[in-house]
Amino acid sequence: MKYFITIFFFSISINLIYSQEDNQIFYKVEGDSVYSSHINLEEVTVYKPIKLETYEDLVMYYTLKRKTLKVYPYAKMASDRLTKLNSRLLKIKSNRKKKKYTKLLEKFIQDELTEELKKLTKTEGQILVKLIHRETGITAYDLVKELRNGFRAFSYNTIAKFFDISLKKEFNPENNKEDLFIEDVLTKDGV
Repeated sequence: MKYFITIFFFSISINLIYSQEDNQIFYKVEGDSVYSSHINLEEVTVYKPIKLETYEDLVMYYTLKRKTLKVYPYAKMASDRLTKLNSRLLKIKSNRKKKKYTKLLEKFIQDELTEELKKLTKTEGQILVKLIHRETGITAYDLVKELRNGFRAFSYNTIAKFFDISLKKEFNPENNKEDLFIEDVLTKDGV
């Protein structure tokens, strides 16, 4: 009898193991030739819907929307150019040639964008600095410091302070109402 109970539980456990393997579902992702038991997804940040409770919030939201949509292409362009610049700098061996290349690129960008950026208002400039941080993950100050030098970053930040802009400003929608509105504009408009 003892052996019968042992064999009975042993056969049930083997049946459970094999039945679990048979019920496992495998997925085939388009463009991939390997089946997988799970699907890899990218991380997504979800923010709660914005409630515009007061008239001032409504005015602030639509003002930020207009200004954000105006300066976002510049932030996106900065992000794209930074990616290209970093890939090109990896190919250059000499530090001297890297500095020369970044100086040349800085002059080209200044010639190309100075007149357009001079037309921005103070708040559009503040939004642009935040959007550069949002797109690149690095503050504008740290970008200049990394690509040029600390003195250049300090001098640019000092000049920007005359216009009430800080190049060290970070994009933080969790703690800043204005940044939350900007993030909402960018996600709702599919920019």
